[in-house]
Amino acid sequence: MPAPPSTPAGDATDNNDALRERLSTTTDAYGRFVPREFLNLLGIEDIRKVELGQQVERKMTILFADIRDFTSLSESMSPQENFNFLNSYLIHMEPVIAAHGGFIDKYIGDAIMALFPDSPDAALRCSQAMLKQLEEYNEGRRRAGYRPIKIGIGINTGIVILGTVGGAARMDGTVIGDAVNLAARLERLTKEYRVSILISEYTLYCLDQPNLWSIRFLDRTHVRGKQDSQSVYEVFNGDPAPLREAKTQGLKVFEQALAYFHLDDIPIAQERLGDYLASAPDDDAARVYLERCDVPFRDLGNQKAELSASWRNEYSFGQSEVDTAHQNLLIDMNALARAVNVGAWELTPPLLAQIQFAAAHDFTIEEQLMEQDEYPFLDLHIRQHQRFFEYFGELRREIERGEENRVYLAFRVKRLLTDWLINHILSADRHYGHFLHGRRQNSGRTQILR
Repeated sequence: MPAPPSTPAGDATDNNDALRERLSTTTDAYGRFVPREFLNLLGIEDIRKVELGQQVERKMTILFADIRDFTSLSESMSPQENFNFLNSYLIHMEPVIAAHGGFIDKYIGDAIMALFPDSPDAALRCSQAMLKQLEEYNEGRRRAGYRPIKIGIGINTGIVILGTVGGAARMDGTVIGDAVNLAARLERLTKEYRVSILISEYTLYCLDQPNLWSIRFLDRTHVRGKQDSQSVYEVFNGDPAPLREAKTQGLKVFEQALAYFHLDDIPIAQERLGDYLASAPDDDAARVYLERCDVPFRDLGNQKAELSASWRNEYSFGQSEVDTAHQNLLIDMNALARAVNVGAWELTPPLLAQIQFAAAHDFTIEEQLMEQDEYPFLDLHIRQHQRFFEYFGELRREIERGEENRVYLAFRVKRLLTDWLINHILSADRHYGHFLHGRRQNSGRTQILR
């Protein structure tokens, strides 16, 4: 029987090379729709091995960026012009995000949702670079006879679930969790206050180098489905130099005005805002607040920021020693806010000492329990505790000096202590509670990465 014809070695090599090139090209093509970073976080090397329901929990910083007034812009353009404009903008932004360690999870119309797995500082650096890139992009638009555009950026940090959703014939990769919802909410708020960048208190407390950034408190906001307020902060490093300098110089006066506003003392808020705007006339956010002063607080959909916060059952997560420690801390923080507000300075030293001691005791218990239970996000929890003591120490020194406006200091006690504690309980501590519950229920279905 004659032997089958042999294939020349050169032809086999060529065929293998062609196959590898084809596979590489196909992989690159898939990567344009499913980010490789997404697959890497799922621990998947080959997109063909992606299955419905695969998931991983991970600390992430989420960035939403959106074009202002895109709807009105698009109405004046043809469909083709819309796509050309949108793609020209996105082409400029995509490499900026990649250069700062992030990746684009999805495009939502004119909005970008990007994820930063490693550092909230990287997300902030990226936001500054995006604004800088926007300046260059707008120069090209001006030369072409088009009006420049503005964008708003919202950034939040937290634990999210990254995975696949959908059905047998169509699935998608996505990120879900409260942290995503808050980031989207912050981006929408940039339109309301006419500012470029807003971050959450969670991002603020997770920054490695917060002193590198020009940051000011801007508002307390509610996220849909949540009863407790979240503190919102503006990052204004990217503002034009005169405005940035005016905001820096007038920071105390501005935040004092906001304290009076949120505590519903509108006449003094108006007075302080007027004083501030005399030196910072281009601060749109201050003008928004001044306009708000002419509208009844309740009509704005806001709630007065009561200095005292009541313990609610939903703050408990089932560990009696920790829950009791949290309740006692809240009592002491409420007492401190009231004492500062009425100028009872003789009461503040023992309260400050008690909060310092109680927080240290409470946090030590938490960290020991988490280490004992091999909680995968212990490092993040410790970081938040450390940052609490940094901000508490700064606030304590200001109270002890007694030089600041007492209403301003009382409001800072409210948002830096009481609000921090409640939101920490509702996010970080509650996640630990879910982790314990899941382990008891044998939740081996969920992969958790350190």
